[in-house]
Amino acid sequence: MSFQHIEYSVEQGVAILTLNRPAALNSFNADMHLEVKDALKQARANEQVRCLLITGNGRGFCAGQDLSDRNVAADADMPDLGASIEKNYNPLIRTLRSLPFPVICAVNGVAAGAGANIAFACDIVFAARSASFIQAFCKIGLVPDSGGTWTLPRLVGPARATALAMLGDKISAEQAEQWGMIWRCVEDAELLDTALQSARHLATQPTTGLALIKRALQASSTNTLDQQLDLERDLQRLAGRTEDYREGVAAFMQKRKPEFRGH
Repeated sequence: MSFQHIEYSVEQGVAILTLNRPAALNSFNADMHLEVKDALKQARANEQVRCLLITGNGRGFCAGQDLSDRNVAADADMPDLGASIEKNYNPLIRTLRSLPFPVICAVNGVAAGAGANIAFACDIVFAARSASFIQAFCKIGLVPDSGGTWTLPRLVGPARATALAMLGDKISAEQAEQWGMIWRCVEDAELLDTALQSARHLATQPTTGLALIKRALQASSTNTLDQQLDLERDLQRLAGRTEDYREGVAAFMQKRKPEFRGH
């Protein structure tokens, strides 16, 4: 499949997915949803891919939904926005959370609405100093979607999450780092290189183990301590049976650099 609204490539074990509708601040229309879905399917199926990097072209990362696709004329029937979420945004968030390798997001500009929450669904988020995050839903009478009402309270606590969702204030990348919404704020010119460096590093690591870390951390927010202890036991059992664990211990004992293969 040739892509019109995204760019997709695989380099050194890293799949790079770039949102590419810069004139519309990389907002989603139906075609871009299909292309992103196809690219993520390719990444999951490609055994050479051991990390995913998501970013955007132009001055915005993603402005969420393209509202020109949702314009409601006075005499038109009201749309079923829940159908769009069920078909497009929910599967996207579930896919990003369940990919069996790390997902890095490089936020190069404004991340608004679903665009912000897509970034927060990734495992590690870098943002350019000029980037910003905004829960824009309240400004048009909507509810944060794409996992926003689940992710935000866990990132910043209920008080800040409520204010962000109801006031729709713009949060700078520096503030987002201070509040723990993202991993790091970096200079604009350094964003892609910094994110790629981390992605290429992760692609050389024991990615099966990293995928198990994702599973454990995601489950921790709803598990009791006893349930989490049992899950850690079960996942550690799986991790201890990987070739990467064998290689990691051997390299440690032999005082050499390990060569992990992701299985």
